[in-house]
Amino acid sequence: MPLSASLARGVAPATPGTLHARTVTGELSAPPRHGLTVRFGRGEKPDVDLGVGVDDLRVSRRHGELTYLQGLWWLRNTGQQLVRLPRGRMMHLTTEPIPLTTGYTPLFVKGSGYREHLVELYVSGHDDQGPVSRRHAETVRPETWSLDDDERLLLVILGQRYLLYEEEPRPLTYRQAAERLAYLRPEGKWNERKIEFRVEAVRRRLHGTGFKYQLLHDKSEGRPVDNSLLQNLIKGLVESTTLVPPDLELMEDEAEWPDSAL
Repeated sequence: MPLSASLARGVAPATPGTLHARTVTGELSAPPRHGLTVRFGRGEKPDVDLGVGVDDLRVSRRHGELTYLQGLWWLRNTGQQLVRLPRGRMMHLTTEPIPLTTGYTPLFVKGSGYREHLVELYVSGHDDQGPVSRRHAETVRPETWSLDDDERLLLVILGQRYLLYEEEPRPLTYRQAAERLAYLRPEGKWNERKIEFRVEAVRRRLHGTGFKYQLLHDKSEGRPVDNSLLQNLIKGLVESTTLVPPDLELMEDEAEWPDSAL
């Protein structure tokens, strides 16, 4: 497979359990043989089998390894910098090895500054048929969640910075949202307590529906001290396209809001 391709597009048929690995400098395939170890990092062969971050001194010469044991490939971070996995999971030098599932797994090796170096991994499964063209197939629509008109307006106001795709956005406070709603929908008699109640009702309704992020906290740990659950709700609604940038039009003419509401 040429280096311009991505393992995310699939791999050619291979023995189940075969490991495919790729970086910008090379690629390899390894059979599912007990005890076999594949190493990656800044170094050269024979110290590593696959180079990654070869021009970045923050990347260790041996930064990670994959070992086939008990029918699975186990990933270990052996470098000084963190390795980031999907869903934000981090691996430190002291983290216990984790098994790879079949299919595609991207991992990122932390480098200098904001640099991250991609290592693509793909473990062949029993049903892999190689890359299959699906150009004419119907697009699978994202899963979205139902919101009533009040809920949509409220969540658009709270999450407007997310819909503007700002860097590291945060929700508006309930006080700020109440000021905006008092201007836009004075008949609704919105206040911070009512907003808190409506947001909690949405979180409870969507909990257990396959929503991407945690929406309820463990009561045994006490009341959360931040708005992480609200952030989870808004992130999930935006990423699923339940809320989309055109929804910002629900806020009508923001330029006419009083200064105290900005």
